[in-house]
Amino acid sequence: MKQFLLFIMMSFAISSYAQSEFGGTKFTPIAPLNTNKVAPKKVTPSATDAPLIKAPDVFKKPDVALPSSSKYQIGETKSFSMEQTNDFVNPGDRVRDKMNESVSRSLIANGLKEDDSYIRKTDVDFGVIRTKSDFLIIRVRDYGAIDGDLIKASVIYNYNTTILANSLMLGAGFDDIRVNLNEGLNYLELEALNRGRLGGNTGNFEIYDQQGKQLITNFWDNIDKGVKSKFTFIKE
Repeated sequence: MKQFLLFIMMSFAISSYAQSEFGGTKFTPIAPLNTNKVAPKKVTPSATDAPLIKAPDVFKKPDVALPSSSKYQIGETKSFSMEQTNDFVNPGDRVRDKMNESVSRSLIANGLKEDDSYIRKTDVDFGVIRTKSDFLIIRVRDYGAIDGDLIKASVIYNYNTTILANSLMLGAGFDDIRVNLNEGLNYLELEALNRGRLGGNTGNFEIYDQQGKQLITNFWDNIDKGVKSKFTFIKE
């Protein structure tokens, strides 16, 4: 019983002390943190330069190294040419050309046509003839088929030219041309005035002295218009 009373008294005393300690002082609550007034952190950008962007030059040819050849190439590379060509050949033209060539060879073989496959375009020199004669006889005729070959004969002495035959048509028989000689050098020229109807200008000649002795005989063959047969006579 005494213990019970003692417990009640001690409880009363503790309660009174608590009221006197905390009852006379007003309790002030702590206000919550105001996050709206916090200043944002200022971020300073770095001082590095912005990257330089260079636009491509559309007018500059790109320096691209291409392979010299490719195994994937199709066809052949053809160079451009302004020259007109005929890629489509008529087979009949080839047959016609072969027939014409065959007929031409046959005519030449039988002496009915001169061979015009080679036309000489440079002068023919028959060399030097020495003589004591006062004049020479030049005999000329056509060589081969008679097709209207014309020549002009002239002699040159001391830069003076004398026309001996202006337009002589060569026939089957010989025509004679007399050449009077001066002391020293005398130059004789037989010039072809045309081509014959069957080919180049052709001719056969014989040269005799005043005693009738033959000094030379030869021919010119398939020469072009304007080409000359040349002789040099020296009168001793």
